[in-house]
Amino acid sequence: MLLLMLPTLTGCNMVVMSPSGEIAAQQRDLIVISTILMLIIIVPVVCLTLYFAWHYRQSNKAAKYDPEWHHSTGLEVVIWSAPLAIIIALGAVTWVSTHKLDPYRPLDRIDAARPLAAEVKPLSVEVVALDWKWLFFYPDYGIATVNELAAPVDVPINFKITASSVMNSFYVPALAGMIYAMPGMQTRLHAVINEAGEYEGLSSNYSGDGFSHMRFKFHGLDQAGFDEWVARVKQGGTMLNRDTYLKLEKPSIKEPVRYYASVENGLYDAVLNMCVRAGQMCMKDMMHIDMMGGAGTDSHENRAKLEHDNRHAGGGSNGGEAAPGATFPETGNPSRSEEPAEGVEDRQVEPETMNHDMHKMH
Repeated sequence: MLLLMLPTLTGCNMVVMSPSGEIAAQQRDLIVISTILMLIIIVPVVCLTLYFAWHYRQSNKAAKYDPEWHHSTGLEVVIWSAPLAIIIALGAVTWVSTHKLDPYRPLDRIDAARPLAAEVKPLSVEVVALDWKWLFFYPDYGIATVNELAAPVDVPINFKITASSVMNSFYVPALAGMIYAMPGMQTRLHAVINEAGEYEGLSSNYSGDGFSHMRFKFHGLDQAGFDEWVARVKQGGTMLNRDTYLKLEKPSIKEPVRYYASVENGLYDAVLNMCVRAGQMCMKDMMHIDMMGGAGTDSHENRAKLEHDNRHAGGGSNGGEAAPGATFPETGNPSRSEEPAEGVEDRQVEPETMNHDMHKMH
């Protein structure tokens, strides 16, 4: 059946089934094994269904008719034991693969034939999903890029992934599976590319108007080619500081590739903790205050420092007209507006009615 379907798939992109990275290859194998295990049940059931329909057709007078038949122990054993065995096998494969392919688990091999040597230093890449583009930090080299990612072949890559606003998903099909990027949180991915080439990277989670163009190129290079690429970024790039980042963070579509020859210290950490703008409190500081029991009456001064919505509004936390990138709710009024929502009656709730409803809730 699969062989008959292959000619119809010649026009499709088969990168998921023919990847170039060890993690993606193991994930491909998991898909194949699971499909074969399920076909062990599906194919006989389909074939027997067609056979029974043909053999017991009305015109076939030679088919045995036994209206009193109601039970067969042997048939029951086959019907129940075969699916049970498949479920146990699928469960075992899933259990092993879930732990072996955990994106947080460091690699222990380059490919099936080569274990990872202890002296090999992984490449660190910090990923930020912006609206609607990708920003990559290379902390070991002090550089950053927009919409272009590169790594040397057969060198483990340790990704740290976050987002600036809405949730996204980082995905290079040839390299490894998709990993979510969420604001104020950090996810991880360990992967390796085994073949030199240019591969497609994309966002696999809908995130707004520019989602379909939120793509980048991933270059798998030999060590000499990667060193050349780093040198080119340093020669042709500019400085990425907090002011530059705040401009880059604003929503844009089809953003060209950009190079940054140097990066301000602590910028990725500030993006992760949502405190790039001056005067904002970092999330890790806020969580530390909460862990210590709160700041009591003094905490009211922190309110303005903790406002992370409407970051693209012209007046910041003090109001003002929103820029094109600001978020407006479905009501038609700007966020935090004191005016009643458009099309919604401004009803005043009587205190007696409110108290009565609260009493019923309790």
